[in-house]
Amino acid sequence: MRDPAVRKLSAAQFVSLLGDFLAIYAVLSVVSFKMHASPAEVAGVLIFYMLPMAFVSPLAGVFVDRWDVRYTMICSDLARGALILLLLRATQVWEIYAVLAAISAVSSFFTPAQSIAIRSIVPQAGWMAANAMMMQIMQVTQIASPAITGQLITWFGENSCFVLDAASFVASAGIVASMTIVRAGGTPERKAGSVVADMTSGVKFIFTHSVLAFTIVSMAAGLFAVRCYSALIAVYVRDILKLQQGWFGTLGSLVGIGMLVGTFIVNHLAKTRSKGHMMMSGLFGVGAGVLVLALVSNLVAASVATLGIGFSVALVVISAQTMMQGQTPMEMMGRVTSSLMSVLSLAQVAGLMMSGAIAQEIGIRGAYFVTAGLLVLIGAVGWRKVGQRKAAEA
Repeated sequence: MRDPAVRKLSAAQFVSLLGDFLAIYAVLSVVSFKMHASPAEVAGVLIFYMLPMAFVSPLAGVFVDRWDVRYTMICSDLARGALILLLLRATQVWEIYAVLAAISAVSSFFTPAQSIAIRSIVPQAGWMAANAMMMQIMQVTQIASPAITGQLITWFGENSCFVLDAASFVASAGIVASMTIVRAGGTPERKAGSVVADMTSGVKFIFTHSVLAFTIVSMAAGLFAVRCYSALIAVYVRDILKLQQGWFGTLGSLVGIGMLVGTFIVNHLAKTRSKGHMMMSGLFGVGAGVLVLALVSNLVAASVATLGIGFSVALVVISAQTMMQGQTPMEMMGRVTSSLMSVLSLAQVAGLMMSGAIAQEIGIRGAYFVTAGLLVLIGAVGWRKVGQRKAAEA
């Protein structure tokens, strides 16, 4: 935070994320209480908010690698600010879906540009700390925004949240405009006809690079598990813990708190442990937490397990992001980051959609057993691969 550029990028991230969370919770409020949507339609809000990234991101990464990073971030912010205002006139669920899908598509350009910005302005030794700080900002805003949204809706209505989100994008664009971001090696110039070739080369690079490929698989597995957990937690509280609906929100907050704690500790752990082993330890931790939920029906144990899940996810995501930045050539950062976004979006949507079907067939406990087993298996294979790689390097 001693670096002015890092402070500005962090401020832009905070302002923009706070506005985003306010808008999402306001959308859920409108869809649930004003439009009286079905559970499937409410779930569609998150699906349409995440799914476009899976398909737009690979193409977006090609252009982000060609364009000026700062202008890309500014234009993305301004475009999303304009789009969010369309929600002021939305009266049908499909209109909300369309706006969220458009915002998601534009965000597919912003996120890889931000990843390039972090690598450009932060020295290599500080990448993990910078990634942890960005996740801290996300978790703080995610924990605080539900209460803020509730008060804003009570006092001024849902539209106030949409207006504030639009203003947050304009503020973020203004902060980024005041920065100087010099990409190492400059911005490469390529012919328009090479778009498909560039996209193909980015995907090929990932899947022929064993470390990157497994890093992406590990992140996807961790976030898939979290979405399976979050999609079923309300029913888990009702049917397994036999508690009132208020506890559903409490357990949801504990995941965020666990992730926040993890982001403060991860940089200290990295001094004595490799990023690969930290990532695999995180997968084991998420698996263990989900397994505890499957085995017990005790509130205290469930609370501890939920905290552990959040903490472990932070280890996986931050270690994986830092490994990805270290393994990727600067000229391919946009494509690799975009491919990562695509895989993670698909994993989260799959977790949301599949968890209900699996639980319907084998019950909530069975779904959690399957999730825990998957994570432990991937963690065990990954631990062995990390050991083999270290032996080969030695």
